[in-house]
Amino acid sequence: MRNAESLAFVALGGNLGAAQANVCAAMELLAALAATPLLRSSLWRTTPVDCPPGSPDFINAAVAFTPLPHFTPETLLAELHKLEREFGRQPKVVLNEARPLDLDLIAWGGEVRNTPTLILPHPRAHLRRFVLEPLCELAPNLVLPGQIKTIAQLLADLRSDEVIQRIS
Repeated sequence: MRNAESLAFVALGGNLGAAQANVCAAMELLAALAATPLLRSSLWRTTPVDCPPGSPDFINAAVAFTPLPHFTPETLLAELHKLEREFGRQPKVVLNEARPLDLDLIAWGGEVRNTPTLILPHPRAHLRRFVLEPLCELAPNLVLPGQIKTIAQLLADLRSDEVIQRIS
């Protein structure tokens, strides 16, 4: 793996419309934000977590890349939100409602942020199998800032009723 200190890790997901196609297309578009080729996880079908009853399953994945030099964590997050809107994401009405595309900046090297618009690393990444499984494919030895365990160790220790299945 490349030097994790220079990598941005982005979790992708969707459970509305053509979720699998959306996640794959978003990966292609994220490549335009990268100074290096994207590292891509498999696609995973996952059960919804903390979503409204009856929510469809998600398609999840993760990518890692070195962002173009002009990006900061804040400007990269703004680009991620722009991509979500291009895929039809609407402002939230209900917490964790179905959405065509969700892009979360999970970590950027050792950067730590805690502002109204950005928390790095993502505050729930270490609690979510749908984030950890794809991340583990890319960076099993990564230690998120504020954690003492690697991604692989967090995943091994996670107790969750999430159902997750690799689909490609």
